[in-house]
Amino acid sequence: MHKYLSNLIHLEITSQDVDASAAFYVDKFGMREFARTEGRVYLRCWGDYQSYSVVIVPGIEPALHRMAWRTTSPEALDAAAQRIEDAGITGTWSEGGFGYGRAYEFTGPYGHPMRLVYEVDSYSADPDHASIYPDRPEKRSAHAGAPRFLDHVTIAASDVRGFCEWHSEVLGYRTMGYTELDDAPITVFGVLTTNEKSHDLGVVLDTSSRGGRINHIAFWVDTYEELVICAEVLLERGTAMEYGPSVHGIGEQNFLYFREPSAMRVELNSGGYRNYVPDWEPRIWKPADGSNNIFRNSSMPFSMTESFPAAEGFTATEEGVSDEMKAELLNPYAEHGRG
Repeated sequence: MHKYLSNLIHLEITSQDVDASAAFYVDKFGMREFARTEGRVYLRCWGDYQSYSVVIVPGIEPALHRMAWRTTSPEALDAAAQRIEDAGITGTWSEGGFGYGRAYEFTGPYGHPMRLVYEVDSYSADPDHASIYPDRPEKRSAHAGAPRFLDHVTIAASDVRGFCEWHSEVLGYRTMGYTELDDAPITVFGVLTTNEKSHDLGVVLDTSSRGGRINHIAFWVDTYEELVICAEVLLERGTAMEYGPSVHGIGEQNFLYFREPSAMRVELNSGGYRNYVPDWEPRIWKPADGSNNIFRNSSMPFSMTESFPAAEGFTATEEGVSDEMKAELLNPYAEHGRG
Protein backbone atom coordinates (compact mmCIF):
# COMPACT_ATOMS: atom_id res chain seq x y z
CA MET A 1 0.00 0.00 0.00
CA HIS A 2 1.34 3.42 -0.98
CA LYS A 3 1.81 5.84 1.92
CA TYR A 4 -0.62 8.67 1.26
CA LEU A 5 -0.94 10.28 4.70
CA SER A 6 1.70 11.71 7.00
CA ASN A 7 -0.06 12.72 10.22
CA LEU A 8 -3.07 14.29 11.90
CA ILE A 9 -2.60 18.03 11.35
CA HIS A 10 -5.55 19.69 13.13
CA LEU A 11 -9.02 19.14 14.56
CA GLU A 12 -12.02 21.43 14.34
CA ILE A 13 -14.48 20.88 17.21
CA THR A 14 -17.70 22.72 17.99
CA SER A 15 -18.59 24.38 21.28
CA GLN A 16 -21.72 26.09 22.53
CA ASP A 17 -19.47 28.73 24.14
CA VAL A 18 -16.31 29.28 22.10
CA ASP A 19 -14.84 31.75 24.60
CA ALA A 20 -15.30 29.40 27.56
CA SER A 21 -13.75 26.45 25.72
CA ALA A 22 -10.83 28.55 24.47
CA ALA A 23 -10.21 29.96 27.96
CA PHE A 24 -10.07 26.42 29.34
CA TYR A 25 -7.47 25.25 26.82
CA VAL A 26 -5.34 28.35 27.38
CA ASP A 27 -5.67 29.09 31.11
CA LYS A 28 -6.05 25.58 32.55
CA PHE A 29 -4.50 23.26 29.97
CA GLY A 30 -1.59 25.39 28.79
CA MET A 31 -2.21 25.82 25.05
CA ARG A 32 -1.80 29.22 23.38
CA GLU A 33 -4.23 31.19 21.28
CA PHE A 34 -2.80 31.68 17.80
CA ALA A 35 -5.62 33.62 16.14
CA ARG A 36 -9.32 34.51 16.13
CA THR A 37 -11.24 34.97 12.92
CA GLU A 38 -14.88 34.58 11.81
CA GLY A 39 -15.94 33.47 15.28
CA ARG A 40 -13.35 30.70 15.47
CA VAL A 41 -10.44 30.40 17.88
CA TYR A 42 -7.21 28.75 16.69
CA LEU A 43 -5.09 27.10 19.39
CA ARG A 44 -1.60 25.61 19.41
CA CYS A 45 0.57 23.49 21.67
CA TRP A 46 4.15 24.55 22.27
CA GLY A 47 5.46 21.64 20.19
CA ASP A 48 3.14 21.99 17.16
CA TYR A 49 5.22 22.53 14.02
CA GLN A 50 2.26 24.02 12.17
CA SER A 51 0.52 27.23 13.26
CA TYR A 52 -2.31 25.55 15.18
CA SER A 53 -3.73 22.11 15.95
CA VAL A 54 -7.20 22.78 17.39
CA VAL A 55 -9.94 25.07 16.12
CA ILE A 56 -12.93 25.90 18.33
CA VAL A 57 -15.95 26.45 16.09
CA PRO A 58 -19.34 27.88 17.20
CA GLY A 59 -22.00 25.17 17.42
CA ILE A 60 -25.15 24.15 19.26
CA GLU A 61 -23.52 21.04 20.79
CA PRO A 62 -20.06 19.47 21.16
CA ALA A 63 -19.13 17.62 17.99
CA LEU A 64 -16.45 16.93 15.42
CA HIS A 65 -16.60 19.68 12.80
CA ARG A 66 -13.69 18.26 10.79
CA MET A 67 -10.46 16.32 11.17
CA ALA A 68 -7.56 17.28 8.91
CA TRP A 69 -4.71 15.03 7.76
CA ARG A 70 -1.55 15.99 5.93
CA THR A 71 -0.47 13.96 2.92
CA THR A 72 3.11 12.94 2.20
CA SER A 73 3.35 15.07 -0.96
CA PRO A 74 1.24 17.14 -3.37
CA GLU A 75 1.06 14.08 -5.61
CA ALA A 76 -0.17 11.95 -2.71
CA LEU A 77 -2.96 14.48 -2.12
CA ASP A 78 -4.20 14.04 -5.69
CA ALA A 79 -3.81 10.26 -5.51
CA ALA A 80 -5.66 10.00 -2.19
CA ALA A 81 -8.52 12.12 -3.50
CA GLN A 82 -8.77 9.89 -6.57
CA ARG A 83 -8.88 6.75 -4.40
CA ILE A 84 -11.71 8.26 -2.34
CA GLU A 85 -13.64 9.06 -5.53
CA ASP A 86 -12.96 5.56 -6.87
CA ALA A 87 -14.39 4.17 -3.60
CA GLY A 88 -17.68 5.91 -4.36
CA ILE A 89 -17.40 9.06 -2.25
CA THR A 90 -17.55 12.48 -3.88
CA GLY A 91 -15.63 15.27 -2.20
CA THR A 92 -14.84 18.88 -3.04
CA TRP A 93 -11.62 20.75 -3.77
CA SER A 94 -10.76 24.16 -2.40
CA GLU A 95 -7.82 26.50 -2.78
CA GLY A 96 -7.24 26.28 0.95
CA GLY A 97 -8.10 28.11 4.15
CA PHE A 98 -6.55 29.71 7.19
CA GLY A 99 -3.08 28.19 7.60
CA TYR A 100 -3.30 25.58 4.83
CA GLY A 101 -3.27 25.36 1.06
CA ARG A 102 -5.14 23.38 -1.57
CA ALA A 103 -7.45 20.89 0.15
CA TYR A 104 -9.76 17.98 -0.58
CA GLU A 105 -12.74 17.69 1.76
CA PHE A 106 -15.17 14.80 2.02
CA THR A 107 -17.40 12.95 4.45
CA GLY A 108 -16.22 9.43 5.22
CA PRO A 109 -18.46 6.37 4.89
CA TYR A 110 -19.44 6.57 8.57
CA GLY A 111 -20.29 10.27 8.53
CA HIS A 112 -17.03 11.90 9.69
CA PRO A 113 -15.99 15.12 7.92
CA MET A 114 -12.36 14.96 6.77
CA ARG A 115 -9.88 17.28 5.09
CA LEU A 116 -6.70 16.26 3.27
CA VAL A 117 -3.97 18.87 2.70
CA TYR A 118 -0.29 18.96 1.90
CA GLU A 119 0.63 22.63 2.13
CA VAL A 120 0.47 23.97 5.69
CA ASP A 121 1.94 27.09 7.24
CA SER A 122 4.96 26.27 9.37
CA TYR A 123 5.00 28.05 12.69
CA SER A 124 7.72 30.64 13.18
CA ALA A 125 8.09 31.87 16.76
CA ASP A 126 8.50 35.52 17.65
CA PRO A 127 11.51 36.41 19.82
CA ASP A 128 9.51 36.02 23.04
CA HIS A 129 8.63 32.42 22.16
CA ALA A 130 11.73 31.28 20.27
CA SER A 131 13.41 28.19 21.73
CA ILE A 132 17.12 27.65 22.40
CA TYR A 133 16.58 24.29 20.64
CA PRO A 134 16.65 24.88 16.87
CA ASP A 135 14.44 21.81 16.32
CA ARG A 136 11.63 23.15 18.51
CA PRO A 137 8.97 25.41 17.00
CA GLU A 138 8.86 27.43 20.23
CA LYS A 139 10.14 27.29 23.79
CA ARG A 140 8.62 24.83 26.26
CA SER A 141 5.51 26.17 27.94
CA ALA A 142 5.90 27.64 31.42
CA HIS A 143 2.46 26.18 32.24
CA ALA A 144 2.83 23.01 34.33
CA GLY A 145 1.82 19.91 32.39
CA ALA A 146 1.06 21.75 29.13
CA PRO A 147 0.72 19.38 26.14
CA ARG A 148 3.55 19.23 23.63
CA PHE A 149 1.35 18.49 20.63
CA LEU A 150 -1.90 17.03 19.36
CA ASP A 151 -1.72 13.23 19.49
CA HIS A 152 -4.85 11.55 18.13
CA VAL A 153 -8.61 11.58 17.72
CA THR A 154 -11.03 8.76 18.57
CA ILE A 155 -14.36 8.69 16.77
CA ALA A 156 -17.46 6.50 17.05
CA ALA A 157 -18.81 4.32 14.22
CA SER A 158 -21.42 1.63 13.73
CA ASP A 159 -18.89 -0.94 12.42
CA VAL A 160 -15.38 -0.86 13.89
CA ARG A 161 -13.83 -3.35 11.50
CA GLY A 162 -15.60 -1.84 8.52
CA PHE A 163 -14.28 1.59 9.46
CA CYS A 164 -10.72 0.30 9.89
CA GLU A 165 -10.80 -1.72 6.68
CA TRP A 166 -12.08 1.20 4.57
CA HIS A 167 -9.49 3.64 5.90
CA SER A 168 -6.71 1.06 5.51
CA GLU A 169 -7.67 -0.02 2.00
CA VAL A 170 -8.49 3.42 0.60
CA LEU A 171 -6.10 5.76 2.43
CA GLY A 172 -3.33 3.48 3.62
CA TYR A 173 -3.78 3.69 7.40
CA ARG A 174 -2.18 0.77 9.23
CA THR A 175 -4.67 -1.02 11.47
CA MET A 176 -2.71 -1.81 14.63
CA GLY A 177 -5.17 -3.65 16.85
CA TYR A 178 -8.73 -4.44 17.88
CA THR A 179 -10.56 -5.04 21.13
CA GLU A 180 -13.18 -7.80 21.11
CA LEU A 181 -15.60 -8.70 23.88
CA ASP A 182 -14.48 -11.51 26.15
CA ASP A 183 -17.70 -13.46 25.70
CA ALA A 184 -18.56 -12.81 22.06
CA PRO A 185 -16.73 -12.10 18.77
CA ILE A 186 -17.89 -8.48 18.72
CA THR A 187 -15.28 -5.82 17.93
CA VAL A 188 -15.77 -2.73 20.06
CA PHE A 189 -12.55 -0.78 19.45
CA GLY A 190 -9.88 -0.35 16.79
CA VAL A 191 -6.70 1.68 16.40
CA LEU A 192 -5.10 2.94 13.20
CA THR A 193 -1.98 4.95 12.42
CA THR A 194 -0.49 6.94 9.56
CA ASN A 195 3.05 6.67 10.92
CA GLU A 196 5.09 4.86 13.60
CA LYS A 197 2.84 5.76 16.55
CA SER A 198 0.63 3.06 18.03
CA HIS A 199 -2.29 5.11 16.74
CA ASP A 200 -3.37 8.56 15.69
CA LEU A 201 -6.94 7.49 14.92
CA GLY A 202 -9.16 5.37 17.15
CA VAL A 203 -12.70 4.09 16.61
CA VAL A 204 -15.21 2.87 19.20
CA LEU A 205 -18.39 0.95 18.48
CA ASP A 206 -21.55 3.08 18.31
CA THR A 207 -25.05 1.58 18.40
CA SER A 208 -26.76 4.91 17.76
CA SER A 209 -28.15 5.90 14.38
CA ARG A 210 -26.30 9.23 14.35
CA GLY A 211 -23.22 9.15 12.15
CA GLY A 212 -20.03 11.17 12.41
CA ARG A 213 -19.74 11.19 16.20
CA ILE A 214 -16.55 11.65 18.21
CA ASN A 215 -15.50 10.12 21.55
CA HIS A 216 -12.47 12.24 22.45
CA ILE A 217 -9.51 14.30 21.29
CA ALA A 218 -6.04 13.58 22.68
CA PHE A 219 -2.78 15.40 23.35
CA TRP A 220 0.75 14.35 24.27
CA VAL A 221 3.23 15.14 27.04
CA ASP A 222 6.75 13.74 27.17
CA THR A 223 6.60 12.04 30.58
CA TYR A 224 4.22 10.34 32.96
CA GLU A 225 5.24 12.86 35.62
CA GLU A 226 3.98 15.71 33.44
CA LEU A 227 0.70 13.87 32.95
CA VAL A 228 0.20 13.58 36.73
CA ILE A 229 1.16 17.23 37.19
CA CYS A 230 -1.44 18.20 34.58
CA ALA A 231 -4.05 16.22 36.54
CA GLU A 232 -3.16 18.11 39.71
CA VAL A 233 -3.23 21.50 37.96
CA LEU A 234 -6.67 20.78 36.56
CA LEU A 235 -8.04 19.34 39.81
CA GLU A 236 -6.91 22.35 41.82
CA ARG A 237 -8.62 24.63 39.32
CA GLY A 238 -11.97 22.89 39.36
CA THR A 239 -11.73 20.32 36.56
CA ALA A 240 -12.60 16.78 37.65
CA MET A 241 -10.77 13.73 36.34
CA GLU A 242 -13.14 11.46 34.44
CA TYR A 243 -10.79 8.47 34.24
CA GLY A 244 -7.13 7.82 35.05
CA PRO A 245 -4.27 8.30 35.36
CA SER A 246 -3.53 4.72 34.31
CA VAL A 247 -1.99 2.76 31.43
CA HIS A 248 -3.72 1.44 28.31
CA GLY A 249 -2.76 -2.09 27.34
CA ILE A 250 -3.50 -1.52 23.67
CA GLY A 251 -0.99 1.11 22.55
CA GLU A 252 0.76 1.12 25.96
CA GLN A 253 0.09 4.82 26.62
CA ASN A 254 -0.31 6.42 30.01
CA PHE A 255 -3.69 8.13 29.95
CA LEU A 256 -5.87 10.70 31.66
CA TYR A 257 -9.40 11.79 30.68
CA PHE A 258 -11.31 14.95 31.60
CA ARG A 259 -13.88 17.31 30.08
CA GLU A 260 -13.66 20.86 28.76
CA PRO A 261 -16.60 23.30 29.25
CA SER A 262 -18.51 22.18 26.14
CA ALA A 263 -18.50 18.61 27.65
CA MET A 264 -16.09 17.40 24.96
CA ARG A 265 -13.82 14.69 26.38
CA VAL A 266 -10.08 15.39 26.32
CA GLU A 267 -7.35 12.79 26.82
CA LEU A 268 -3.73 13.37 27.76
CA ASN A 269 -1.15 10.71 26.80
CA SER A 270 2.48 9.92 27.41
CA GLY A 271 4.54 6.84 26.62
CA GLY A 272 3.29 4.29 24.11
CA TYR A 273 5.20 2.12 21.68
CA ARG A 274 6.63 2.91 18.25
CA ASN A 275 6.09 0.43 15.44
CA TYR A 276 7.95 0.43 12.10
CA VAL A 277 6.87 -3.06 10.96
CA PRO A 278 5.65 -2.76 7.33
CA ASP A 279 3.72 -6.05 7.35
CA TRP A 280 2.19 -5.67 10.82
CA GLU A 281 -0.98 -7.66 11.44
CA PRO A 282 -3.57 -6.23 13.87
CA ARG A 283 -3.43 -7.82 17.33
CA ILE A 284 -6.64 -8.85 19.10
CA TRP A 285 -7.15 -7.69 22.67
CA LYS A 286 -9.86 -8.61 25.15
CA PRO A 287 -11.01 -6.35 27.99
CA ALA A 288 -9.85 -9.09 30.37
CA ASP A 289 -6.33 -8.68 28.91
CA GLY A 290 -6.28 -5.11 30.18
CA SER A 291 -6.87 -3.54 26.77
CA ASN A 292 -7.81 -0.25 28.41
CA ASN A 293 -6.33 -0.56 31.92
CA ILE A 294 -3.40 -2.98 31.90
CA PHE A 295 -3.41 -3.11 35.70
CA ARG A 296 -7.06 -4.32 35.67
CA ASN A 297 -7.59 -2.80 39.10
CA SER A 298 -10.27 -0.18 38.46
CA SER A 299 -13.60 0.09 36.70
CA MET A 300 -14.22 2.46 33.85
CA PRO A 301 -16.86 5.07 34.75
CA PHE A 302 -20.10 4.80 32.81
CA SER A 303 -19.68 8.41 31.62
CA MET A 304 -16.87 7.23 29.33
CA THR A 305 -19.46 5.61 27.06
CA GLU A 306 -20.74 9.05 26.03
CA SER A 307 -19.82 10.23 22.54
CA PHE A 308 -20.61 13.54 20.85
CA PRO A 309 -23.01 14.89 19.84
CA ALA A 310 -25.57 13.17 22.04
CA ALA A 311 -27.59 10.36 20.50
CA GLU A 312 -29.86 7.52 21.51
CA GLY A 313 -27.84 4.34 21.84
CA PHE A 314 -24.71 3.08 23.53
CA THR A 315 -21.04 3.67 22.76
CA ALA A 316 -18.11 1.39 23.55
CA THR A 317 -14.72 2.49 24.85
CA GLU A 318 -11.19 1.14 24.67
CA GLU A 319 -12.01 -1.02 27.70
CA GLY A 320 -15.07 -2.63 26.20
CA VAL A 321 -18.75 -1.94 26.73
CA SER A 322 -21.19 -1.11 29.47
CA ASP A 323 -23.54 -3.79 30.76
CA GLU A 324 -26.38 -2.02 28.93
CA MET A 325 -24.54 -2.11 25.62
CA LYS A 326 -23.48 -5.71 26.19
CA ALA A 327 -27.11 -6.72 26.67
CA GLU A 328 -28.00 -4.84 23.49
CA LEU A 329 -25.26 -6.58 21.51
CA LEU A 330 -25.54 -10.08 22.93
CA ASN A 331 -29.33 -10.36 23.20
CA PRO A 332 -31.22 -8.24 20.70
CA TYR A 333 -34.47 -9.90 21.76
CA ALA A 334 -34.27 -8.96 25.44
CA GLU A 335 -36.53 -5.95 25.05
CA HIS A 336 -40.24 -6.80 25.07
CA GLY A 337 -41.79 -6.50 21.63
CA ARG A 338 -38.58 -7.09 19.68
CA GLY A 339 -37.93 -10.21 17.63
